[in-house]
Amino acid sequence: MFAGLAELAKALASPHRIEIIEVLGQGERSVEGVAARVGLSVANASQHLRLMRASGLLASRRDGKHVLYRLSGPAVVDLMSALGRLGERNQAEVRATMAGYFHDRDAMEPVSRAELTDRIKDGLVTVLDVRPEDEFAAGRLPSAVNIPLRDLTRRLADLPKDQEIVAYCRGAYCVLAFEAVALLREHGFKVRRLEDGFPEWKAAGLPVA
Repeated sequence: MFAGLAELAKALASPHRIEIIEVLGQGERSVEGVAARVGLSVANASQHLRLMRASGLLASRRDGKHVLYRLSGPAVVDLMSALGRLGERNQAEVRATMAGYFHDRDAMEPVSRAELTDRIKDGLVTVLDVRPEDEFAAGRLPSAVNIPLRDLTRRLADLPKDQEIVAYCRGAYCVLAFEAVALLREHGFKVRRLEDGFPEWKAAGLPVA
């Protein structure tokens, strides 16, 4: 049993593989799609994906000539959340990044999933998804509006100033939401950040579109 768990841990022992998990948390992708998003060669991405599938982190299916990969289940999202919490607590490099980059852009308490669920039901919030369009199309929070971060400055007029905005992206450590919150506050918007992102929302069994 311990040997099996060690193999699973070994499958996570690469920054690229952890980034691949974040990418596949948004929806399934082909080898080519993963390679393009993570910045790897197709051959290198394929090697990582095969190893992760063999460890049980990923599942796959064939679609014509392409093999599409996805997370094997919500437990993978839970595992990454636990890894992040442990890193924040015990790794100096992770703590320094959180303090020096993330907290400089948004030190406010984020919105919890439970709080956002209630506010969506009551119509009291604009939910802003700042991920790329293809990730938004693969799955999103209910009633979310998609404005990718790269387009946010020129589309400020599309957002209300008389209602709170809650921004989210790929996960707890996705820079897109932090950057969006900082930019919108500079322009006078009342905005907060969701505590994590789309994969965690979906893994918690909350409704998605």
